[in-house]
Amino acid sequence: MKQVVAIYLLALLLAFASPVHAAYGMKYASLDVHNLLIASDETKFASVDIQKILTLSYAGKEAKAKLGSDVLKVEMEKNSREKELNKLKVELEKQNVLLSETERSAKQKAYEHSLQEYQQFVTKTAEELRVENAELTKRIVENIVKVVQDYGRKKGFLCIFFQNESILYLDEKVDITGAILQALNAMETTDL
Repeated sequence: MKQVVAIYLLALLLAFASPVHAAYGMKYASLDVHNLLIASDETKFASVDIQKILTLSYAGKEAKAKLGSDVLKVEMEKNSREKELNKLKVELEKQNVLLSETERSAKQKAYEHSLQEYQQFVTKTAEELRVENAELTKRIVENIVKVVQDYGRKKGFLCIFFQNESILYLDEKVDITGAILQALNAMETTDL
């Protein structure tokens, strides 16, 4: 991701530097690119905190509630199965001395089968929850991208990028997260 951002910024600087270089010569190109980026009213850059939008948007809150509900259901089922499994294990341990070899073997196989079913359930539901989370997040992010692109076009931005750990410094004046959050929430309420 860091490389992609660096490549985009380099390409952007080169795009600005080429006309400056041709007009003023190489010696002033970097200075003029810097001045062009800072002083020009036409050049607008902005950033969006996607994690904040995922957390605070109506769709994000709804997705979190749905996922939380699903996790709660899975936890209840998991606890119920775990309780039954522990009950079988205690029963097997208590009756271990009293049972014949075939009965002990049959109960041991039943316990092992239940344990295997429990482990498969835990693995399967964890994967299902991961997939559900990914799908919900993907849908919201797609809507965020649409809103950002529309907002950028309407407001005349040259570049809007997502904030992440690869950005070393970012002035808060270029953060348009609030405006994007508002636009996304407005879009979601009109879609209802």
